[in-house]
Amino acid sequence: MVRSPLTPDEVERGQRLGALLRRARGERSMLGTALDAQVSPETLRKIESGRVATPAFPTIAAIADVLGLSLDAVWAEINQPRRDAEPAASGPGASERLAS
Repeated sequence: MVRSPLTPDEVERGQRLGALLRRARGERSMLGTALDAQVSPETLRKIESGRVATPAFPTIAAIADVLGLSLDAVWAEINQPRRDAEPAASGPGASERLAS
């Protein structure tokens, strides 16, 4: 299966997600955080750097749990409207996706 290229909005959400996780991790080691969340350190590194813009929901849920973040807070943070964008479309098909 071939993945569709990410949209600029998906890339931006991935960057916001990575920044949120880095801030929440603070001084904790990446290795310890990854192992506690049962994900590979490489996966966490890629998510934090924005290289994986649409990680799987269970992965984000596990990392958020280890870092003490609610999924509501994660969702709100990554779906902030772009400052330079026009208002988002509404209606069917306009919902954002967290994972692909």
